[in-house]
Amino acid sequence: MEQQNLIATAFLDIAFKVHRTLGPGLLESCYEEVLCYELARSGIAFGRQVEVPLVYEGTSVGAAFRADLVLSESVIVEIKSVEQVLPVHKKQLLTYLRLAGIRLGLLVNFNCALLKDGITRIAN
Repeated sequence: MEQQNLIATAFLDIAFKVHRTLGPGLLESCYEEVLCYELARSGIAFGRQVEVPLVYEGTSVGAAFRADLVLSESVIVEIKSVEQVLPVHKKQLLTYLRLAGIRLGLLVNFNCALLKDGITRIAN
């Protein structure tokens, strides 16, 4: 879990920089694009729009979802740009974590005046 915390902290530093530079109000895809640019510059290993298989009763039946970002195969980041994060968004990320077998997730809503108010950390 220590490695996951270090990765999450490094990502959040990047997210704060992106939010300071761009501000709130853009589409999620804009933030994702710039986050990927900054992640590549930082050297943090990441996957973008990572397809996670849906396994039902021991059989893979297709893709369950695409994770916005998976950092070092150990942290899922779900990017939002919404007026308000709803409980369903948090449940969605928790389900993603469970299906992917990953313990730590970050739900980041860039549509906040202060990004710290838009960050939810979820552990599986």
